[in-house]
Amino acid sequence: RLNLTQAVQNQRLHAEMAALKRQTQDLIRDRDRLNWTMEVILEYDQFPVDQLCPQKVCQPCLDGWILFQSKCYLFTKHKYYYEWKTWKNSQEFCQEMHGNLVVIQSRAEQEFINNHTTEYNDKNHGYWIGLSKNWMDSWMWVDGSNLTVTFWRMEQPSYSPSCALSNPRAPPSANWVKTGCDMKNRWICESKALIAPD
Repeated sequence: RLNLTQAVQNQRLHAEMAALKRQTQDLIRDRDRLNWTMEVILEYDQFPVDQLCPQKVCQPCLDGWILFQSKCYLFTKHKYYYEWKTWKNSQEFCQEMHGNLVVIQSRAEQEFINNHTTEYNDKNHGYWIGLSKNWMDSWMWVDGSNLTVTFWRMEQPSYSPSCALSNPRAPPSANWVKTGCDMKNRWICESKALIAPD
């Protein structure tokens, strides 16, 4: 009888321990998400509470931006040429929105981007991405990271252009185009999501 009582107590203790482990994992996940959010908030000089946390409920992205994994994306849809921007002006616009031109780090991200861009104007136009040549004539992302995955289109100009765009007319596996930085195009901004994904 004593053994039966001990077995029941032992079973109850194991169940309580399993529940405490789950609770600890939940608390660790909550802590990590709060640390993520705090890090994003601290990157702002003035955090846009009204835009990101209307009615005291925060959203991962600003209105008009699309969440994918841990980042928010803004795909400009300007219809008229006079609204398009050079590579430099596009990057400045993204920085004003507390982001950068998009830095593409995986095939999944490349396919996501391709699924959210549309053809416009002619075969030479696309969407600026955050890739340009640095002073050493090497391709570099706007965040300073090296180029690790590439999706270049095969036929490229013979001259040495210094900026890159994503052309939605081509397949995702080969739609990056080298072009002059002063050409005017639509663009894609990217910023870190306010709320970390699960």
